[in-house]
Amino acid sequence: MILTKPKSLSAGPSDGTGEGVAHSKRWYVALVRMHHEKKVAERLDKMGIENFVPVQQEIHQWSDRRKVVESVLLPMMVFVHVNPKERKEVLGFSTVSRYMVMRGESSPAVIPDEQMARFRFMLDYSEEAICMNSSPLARGEKVRVVKGPLTGLVGELVNVDGKSKIAVRLNMLGCACVNMPIGYVEAVCEKN
Repeated sequence: MILTKPKSLSAGPSDGTGEGVAHSKRWYVALVRMHHEKKVAERLDKMGIENFVPVQQEIHQWSDRRKVVESVLLPMMVFVHVNPKERKEVLGFSTVSRYMVMRGESSPAVIPDEQMARFRFMLDYSEEAICMNSSPLARGEKVRVVKGPLTGLVGELVNVDGKSKIAVRLNMLGCACVNMPIGYVEAVCEKN
């Protein structure tokens, strides 16, 4: 489920390296105060800045009732698709502390457009809960989903706790994983 207006995901360099036109838009991870993700997203929407807060619906069970709640998948993080000028404007928010950086570096880390597109597709169409796995996962076989609501998604088939899952890797954040029956995927041939 996405809290932003639908916009093109193809902006910026096609390889997602962050190189190219000086004013192209790139995806960054803004770190925000706890429980302020949706408020920051609303403010960014009003400013016309493309953003993404990954949320999913969960069923919470109490002794007397069950309730469907919308929970943030990555607490204290808002993805922003900005140019250098907008990137500085976002840091002006009192609820935004900084951008995520790679260990040992000082400039904000860029999330490649392709990874963001696959992650957003997975969140939009998965009928099962998605979990984030920050521990290093061994590289899996590259596969394409051919059945079910995630048809067309390309990711890696990995084994987590004895279950087959399809994983979409996100720079620095680990992998977004969802259960996937083996019969729902086919191998993708790598082009050299």
